[in-house]
This record gives sequence, C-alpha cells and structure tokens, in this order.
Amino acid sequence: VQLMESGGGSVQTGGSLTLSCAASGDTINRYHMAWFRQAPGKEREGVTVVNRYGMTWYTNSVKDRFTISKDSTKNSLYLQMNSLKPEDTAMYYCAADLSTSFWLLQATQYNSWGQGAQVTVSS
Repeated sequence: VQLMESGGGSVQTGGSLTLSCAASGDTINRYHMAWFRQAPGKEREGVTVVNRYGMTWYTNSVKDRFTISKDSTKNSLYLQMNSLKPEDTAMYYCAADLSTSFWLLQATQYNSWGQGAQVTVSS
C-alpha cells in the first residue's frame, strides 16, 4: 500500500488541524494504521493506532485531544488534532502494516510509510 499525507501547517497554541492520509494500492481495512511523529533531535514516537480489528490506542500526551479515524469509502486515514500545544510540533507520518499481531505500537513494526506532514504549533 502507498500512503500520502496532507493537511499539515502552522497554528497557534490551542488551535486545531486535521491530517489526512490517502492510501492507494490496497484497502486500508486490511491494515493496522497509525500516526507517528518525529521532532528534531528526537526518536519517532507513536501517536495513535487503529488496529486491523478497529480498536484504537493513543499515547498519553494526546488522549482527549487527538482522534484517529478511517473512511473506507475514501480509503483514507485521518488525525483530528485539537487543543494543540507547542510540544506537538513535529513531522507527522502515516504508517500501515498487514501484521496479524493484535497491536503494532512500534515504528519498526510498520512497513509502509507516507512522506510526512509538518505540524508547527507556536506559543
């Protein structure tokens, strides 16, 4: 599956952004889908996952602020980000994998990646 993110940008603290990840080559319903982010000088970290069974996971720092969703008709993944903070500033990546494991929470477990979308939150 090929992935392409869109929707990044710059916002002030407290603002909102929605990232989109358009998939091609296969249907995303077969895949674990995830959003990762990487800030300069830091490791890539998992933000949120929707597994192939439809269950979701969020890292603690984004719970109650971010929402992951899928639209099967558009074969796309979304990340709604509210109440953004400067520490959310990072390059955000969409990822997918066909693993039969129940959860895939590590970047090394994903084989398909988008090119990234920059999110910058200013104070």
